[in-house]
Amino acid sequence: MTLTILPDTCPVSNRQFYNATCSPDSKSSLSNYLYVFILGQLILGAGGTPLYTLGTAFIDDSVPKHKSSVYIGIGYSMSLLGPAIGYVVGGQLLKIYVDFNQQVRTDITPNDPRWVGAWWVAFVACSFCTWLLVAPFSYFPRHLPGSQKIQAEKISEAHSAGQGQKNIGGSVTDFSGTLLSLLRNPVLMCLVIAAALEALVATGFATFLPKFIENQFGFSSSYSATLAGVVLIPGAALGQILSGILVSKLKLRCKSIIKFIAITCSIALVLNSVFLFAKCGNEPFAGVSETYNGTSTFSNLTAPCNENCHCLRSVYLPVCGTDQIQYFSPCYAGCSSVHDGKVYSNCSCVVNPKNTIGNITNGAVAGKCPSRCTVLPAFLSIFFLTIIFTFLAVTPTTVAILRCVPDMHRSFAMGVHMLFLRIVGTIPGPIIFGVAIDHSCTLWSVDECGKHGACWVYNNHLMAYTLLGISATSKAISITFILIAFFLYKPPPVQTCSSQKNTEIETSVQL
Repeated sequence: MTLTILPDTCPVSNRQFYNATCSPDSKSSLSNYLYVFILGQLILGAGGTPLYTLGTAFIDDSVPKHKSSVYIGIGYSMSLLGPAIGYVVGGQLLKIYVDFNQQVRTDITPNDPRWVGAWWVAFVACSFCTWLLVAPFSYFPRHLPGSQKIQAEKISEAHSAGQGQKNIGGSVTDFSGTLLSLLRNPVLMCLVIAAALEALVATGFATFLPKFIENQFGFSSSYSATLAGVVLIPGAALGQILSGILVSKLKLRCKSIIKFIAITCSIALVLNSVFLFAKCGNEPFAGVSETYNGTSTFSNLTAPCNENCHCLRSVYLPVCGTDQIQYFSPCYAGCSSVHDGKVYSNCSCVVNPKNTIGNITNGAVAGKCPSRCTVLPAFLSIFFLTIIFTFLAVTPTTVAILRCVPDMHRSFAMGVHMLFLRIVGTIPGPIIFGVAIDHSCTLWSVDECGKHGACWVYNNHLMAYTLLGISATSKAISITFILIAFFLYKPPPVQTCSSQKNTEIETSVQL
């Protein structure tokens, strides 16, 4: 398809495009690729989930009890190394045009809202690297040397109320019976639901924090993704490793671990109020949050100063006027001349200039008006602490889940944990955050047929309050379930040396 360059000045010179007919019934075949992405995510989840279920139980089986939290914390933090690289490398790839093998228009830069970066390159590279790990995983033994001796020295801390030691056999009855016993474990289910709610908030921010930074502070998408990665990944890794070390050094038992989780989540809830103070108002936008010098109404891009320009509503090319007001495009600013493709002059809608561009007074420059918000350092610092205290609860929660169930059911319990983590947390989290952010949109893109597309401008205050409401509500409910688990947990009776020996003898006889 031939790309038609539209000189979007007043009046619009491409009359043929302006008078083009609309074909609303035509549907692009590109929408079918959505199912390819869904299939890819399904395969990715099926292959990655065993690392968090069987892999975590494998680590717990292979090390002493007081050291398992350290190794689990290190394992979880290493799982963040990939997203860290993804944020950094992905942010740089977004500076490359998506079709880098084709000629790119010179008037579109990475700061332009129409720019689409080379997002797909990382998927190709990661798929190749994943295949390289197949052979090392295939040669792993069933048990590490010395793990059986470590298992014999461990004492169970399983929740004592109604817990059976039924093993999982090959029949459906054994499977369903074990599943039912785990679902009836109130401490396990409270911890699982609490972890799922925390994951809902974590995945929501991991997905949309770059968009929040981009819209609140006026940065490009690539720079915003880099800033988000600098805050999210180190904070999450530090929280998981630090909590593992604390649980190990203090030799916390299950009930103390649950108390530790409640404290860290409560501190994270308080720090989450940063969205109340580190929000930024929108810059003046003509026809959206600002009138055209009092000659128009809100949510109306057309005014007497541009009504004869026949501007295209489907072409979003923001410019910042010398009056420090942003306009949808040079055409909607009433600009009739352009210099070097970036500076516009003779703009009829720019009537009260506050500065000049060279010798141009009633002019505009391509791009959004720079944000005057100065709270970004404070926001990133406090949000970094919020992430640390949020992820301080991740490793202890996993350890508590492994401790509150019988030893032979730990892998099954981790499977239940991951199931709820996905269904309640990581799947609906980005959806809920995405719907909330879309709800704060004040200017949608509209094509020639009048169909809405992506959002161009958001209400920054509404976005901040909405994200705060979702995260605070989820964390408050999560803390409630953690406190319920704390009061319901009943440690098993302490075994004496003789009873422990008798148990070991009975176990060896059964084997």
